[in-house]
Amino acid sequence: MGKVCAITGKKRVFGNNRPFSEKKTRRHWKPNVQTRKMFVPELGRTVKVKMSARALRTVEKKGGLMPYLNSQNMRLEDVTC
Repeated sequence: MGKVCAITGKKRVFGNNRPFSEKKTRRHWKPNVQTRKMFVPELGRTVKVKMSARALRTVEKKGGLMPYLNSQNMRLEDVTC
């Protein structure tokens, strides 16, 4: 799939443009999804992950990709590209 975060599942959200004339037209907002190479010390190699900027901050806060995945009961195969 296109711009979907593999870790948090964030994807496009929809809403309306509301100008001064109050004319409603549909629009969408895309998440800030980026492809990152992250080093996994347990495997001794890097893996590619599509993640949002918010997920990247959370992974760094938890101390790396594997500690974060373990805390969320996820596997590495679920999030790799």
